[in-house]
Amino acid sequence: MRKASYMLGFTLLAAACFYLLPALLASDKPISDSPEVTELLTKAKERAAQLVRDADEMQMFAVKPFVPETHAHKINTIKDHVNKIGEVLQQMENARGSASPWQQRSIDRITPLARELAANIETTIDHINENQSRLNTQQYKEYLKVNYEVSSNLSELIDDFVEYGNAKANYERIGSQLELPGH
Repeated sequence: MRKASYMLGFTLLAAACFYLLPALLASDKPISDSPEVTELLTKAKERAAQLVRDADEMQMFAVKPFVPETHAHKINTIKDHVNKIGEVLQQMENARGSASPWQQRSIDRITPLARELAANIETTIDHINENQSRLNTQQYKEYLKVNYEVSSNLSELIDDFVEYGNAKANYERIGSQLELPGH
């Protein structure tokens, strides 16, 4: 009876090891980056750079008098850029399953900042619509400043991830050229 229990335990242990062995061996090999997510990060970088330029230009509106239509046009252009970044982030989220861990982390870090910016832009649009004759108030200037800061932070974050991805790809390329282990 005791011998049968040991045999059963040994058999279960052996089966578990056999079942887990492929997963344990696979963990030694790094997950390669998704070319699709890499391309989408580059696309997000381009869109974010344009967004920063527009937000910077809009800050100038707080200094010089412009007609309300100019403000509305520029903030809608910015909203379009934010929406396009949102579309790219949705594509990245859809590709998450093929993304490497650092690419998944990039999605997790970029998305909340993009959502914050989208909410800020909506608040600015509401302010413009409700206060067309008072677009030189301190509150409005603060909206424009915050929009610029958040768009700059978003752009810098995306730039950092793209730069990391490029450096990582170069490191791996050089490692494989030198035939180093793990490459």
